[in-house]
Amino acid sequence: MFLKPDFFVHCTRMRTGLSILMAAALLAGCSSGPNTPSTEAAAGKMATQTSSASAARPFPSQPAPPVSPAATPATDAIAQMLAYADRVRLMSPAELGQEAARLGEASAPADQLRLSLVLSQLRQLPDLVRAQELLARVLGNAGAEAQALHPLARLLAARYGEQRRLEEQLEKQNQQVRDVQRRLEQTHERLEALKAIERSLVSRPPTAAASAPAPANRVRPAAP
Repeated sequence: MFLKPDFFVHCTRMRTGLSILMAAALLAGCSSGPNTPSTEAAAGKMATQTSSASAARPFPSQPAPPVSPAATPATDAIAQMLAYADRVRLMSPAELGQEAARLGEASAPADQLRLSLVLSQLRQLPDLVRAQELLARVLGNAGAEAQALHPLARLLAARYGEQRRLEEQLEKQNQQVRDVQRRLEQTHERLEALKAIERSLVSRPPTAAASAPAPANRVRPAAP
């Protein structure tokens, strides 16, 4: 039995394909084979550098907490002024007068605000007007100390404006009451004067009776 020529051609092609596959496997094994000493040293050096860089890299820091408003100088100044206002509220009129005399002609913004608080507690319209003038000075001052007190000064200015309106209204009503009282007193004086006149008329003695009329002249008879 004889083999066909095509069979030999087919076997030759299979041997050629197997040779190509074996060469490819051999090249792949060489490329993925054990590392050479220089390759291992380079890999170790790279790993060391990576570890050092990771250790030297700082962790992301947390954002700093915001500064508390209570720690600002402006808030401290307002807190101190509110504590002073609470003490002034409990003072007697005599103590308020002494405190106003102590502050005198205040020039510092804080003293001007303190004096305005004292004057507002005296409950007198002229003192309240002066307290408003002191607040206007504080609000018109552009210094750092005055600016720290501006929020409280604006609040007090609005309060003093309302208080002044009420004081003026009360003063107007008191003036009307005084006018009515004065008119009542005048009317009472007039009534007393009329009563005095009436009493004088009643107590006057009656006038003497009118004298009798003189007798009529008799007619004398004619002489004979």
